[in-house]
Amino acid sequence: MKLKKSRKAVIKLLGTGVTAAILTGSLLAGCSGGEEKSESVDKQTAQGTEGKQPEGLDKSKEQSADMSEQGKTAKADVIHEQPSTVYYEVFVRSFYDSNGDGIGDLKGLTEKLDYLNDGNPDTHDDLGVGGIWLMPVNPSPSYHGYDITDYRNINPDYGTLEDMKKLVEEAHKRGIKVIMDLVVNHTSVKHPWFIDAGKGPNSQYRNWYVWSEDEGKIPTGTSAAGSGNPWYERGGTHYLGTFWEGMPDLNYDYPEVRKEIEDVGQFWLKLGVDGYRVDGAKHIYENLQSDRGSATTAKNADWWQEFRNSLNAVNKDAYMVGEIWEKSAAAIAPYVDGAFDSAFDFSLADNIMSAVKQEKDNNLGFTLERTNQFYMEQSKNKFIDAIFLSNHDQDRIMSQLGNDWNHAKMAAALLLTLPGNPFIYYGEEIGMQGKKPDEHIREPFAWTKSGQDKGQTTWEKASVSGADLANANVETQTGQENSLISAYRKLIEWRNELPALRNGDLKSVDTRNEAIISFVRRSAQQTVLVLHNLSGQPQEIKLDSSDLSIFSQMVRNSSNTATIHENVVSIPAYSSIVLQ
Repeated sequence: MKLKKSRKAVIKLLGTGVTAAILTGSLLAGCSGGEEKSESVDKQTAQGTEGKQPEGLDKSKEQSADMSEQGKTAKADVIHEQPSTVYYEVFVRSFYDSNGDGIGDLKGLTEKLDYLNDGNPDTHDDLGVGGIWLMPVNPSPSYHGYDITDYRNINPDYGTLEDMKKLVEEAHKRGIKVIMDLVVNHTSVKHPWFIDAGKGPNSQYRNWYVWSEDEGKIPTGTSAAGSGNPWYERGGTHYLGTFWEGMPDLNYDYPEVRKEIEDVGQFWLKLGVDGYRVDGAKHIYENLQSDRGSATTAKNADWWQEFRNSLNAVNKDAYMVGEIWEKSAAAIAPYVDGAFDSAFDFSLADNIMSAVKQEKDNNLGFTLERTNQFYMEQSKNKFIDAIFLSNHDQDRIMSQLGNDWNHAKMAAALLLTLPGNPFIYYGEEIGMQGKKPDEHIREPFAWTKSGQDKGQTTWEKASVSGADLANANVETQTGQENSLISAYRKLIEWRNELPALRNGDLKSVDTRNEAIISFVRRSAQQTVLVLHNLSGQPQEIKLDSSDLSIFSQMVRNSSNTATIHENVVSIPAYSSIVLQ
């Protein structure tokens, strides 16, 4: 609370232009950057972008009205919609098995599309998502698929190209978009290209990879995606493998590589997929820790802009979301300028988890509003945030929250009422647990409490998620009004029904109650106030300020005991309401 008031005081004293520069410094340089295994901040990039926040960050309504009377428009009052779709991240191997071999497959996923969205808005027993993200489905020697051996085919464990076409066709019938994991920073060491390249300098594929001796480089350094030396020996020479010995980096300075990957991108769009989640997007050129900097970021962004242009020739509406594991907005911003529609918001995920655990507002709305304004400016108002709680590289939310179901519901409520495309990691909606190693955060999806019914995948034992199998499954929670899956279904329904939640931007507001996270969502059609009570105690909010007094009608609530009377809102413990 004190932090909010002090910032407002600074704005009043210094004016919005000066404050913008101050906030830019705190947002961009103050956040810890880097990837899971690489936490250093790109100071050069942060410094190079300081002062570029949009002006007019915190003008009051009275100030805005005055400016309108003078024939001016305050940037802070312009609505920048973020048309959104709720996506569901699927690890096909773990989802549903159609042929009894214990491995999930594309036919199994197709069979279960009605669980995700049956295409009928009048039913309420599906999640209601509008998109799915497929973790890698290409041939690969690894269970996870992130080391690919054939970019134009399907892993035989999962099916065939015809199965993929059928999945896309059936998904589209239900209004579900399909995006694929695009893993093109590296291939597998078992890819025919690399096998041939390893034969020596005369190979036609030699220049498709990076060899230290061929380029006169010393094979030492620290990986930008980890802590070890990314150079590995093969045939008396050393190749670059930023992530792992089994994943040799492709050489994007070689024109034939660029052309091949552009062709791969077009191939799947022609088959019918709707876009890509791009794996390790910043590591095309950021291979060593010493590579980190604004010049490398710009080179990465230039490539992805080139790639995006090649996709536009097939489908100009193809969606691209980048995995850019940074918490510095300055390091991410170049990627949303003509390349990616979205970048995963790792910083926001951390803020959501922190607020839920502490049951206290941590200025989430204040920070998000200003960050989104910055990204909008950088992207020429085309930015769409990609928000999430966890993914396949992180401990599952329920494990992070100590199996606290109330906290899990509040995390979901925040996720599904914020702007951008929310991504749900499969199993989050039923409270699956999971802690690293990676296999334990990618365990089989739990359809029933027995864990043994038809379609159940068994490729990996449910050693972590199985600890609460009696509760954390679809069968048990379906039909339970207060279950986690019911909360997800209800929240996604809210989002699909209310234009402001689905497409609106965000304005932060202050309720003067640290147990409440509050914000206004605004679209061209609707403006709503969202209030989340993160605590285990009922809270009352007076709608007596100029920001809040215009809201008088409760249009959605997660608890039947929530009330509004004479500008006083009563919010039960661990619940959310939407006012209009």
